[in-house]
Amino acid sequence: MKTGLSKKQKTTNIYFNEDSPMIEVCTYNTDLKNRLTKYAAQYPSECKLIDDDEMGCMTFEISKGRFGFKLTAPYSEERRKAAGELAKKHAENLKAKEK
Repeated sequence: MKTGLSKKQKTTNIYFNEDSPMIEVCTYNTDLKNRLTKYAAQYPSECKLIDDDEMGCMTFEISKGRFGFKLTAPYSEERRKAAGELAKKHAENLKAKEK
């Protein structure tokens, strides 16, 4: 969908405070919108769509305990190299499964 907005303008905003049990997520990110839409359909008591501005942004309200942030440490050069080697080693397996 064309919105007339640049990628820089297509933000994801997450609002919450210590008092409210809900988090508000406003996003243009298609993957996140799809995941939240699916989650809202499965668990309507935990998540719901509260606004769709018809310009590409959707706003969801989700229970605070159901939404999380995952922080990961950066990979060391050694770990990055090992992961690359492992991926190259198993690339043939992936190609075989695609056929």
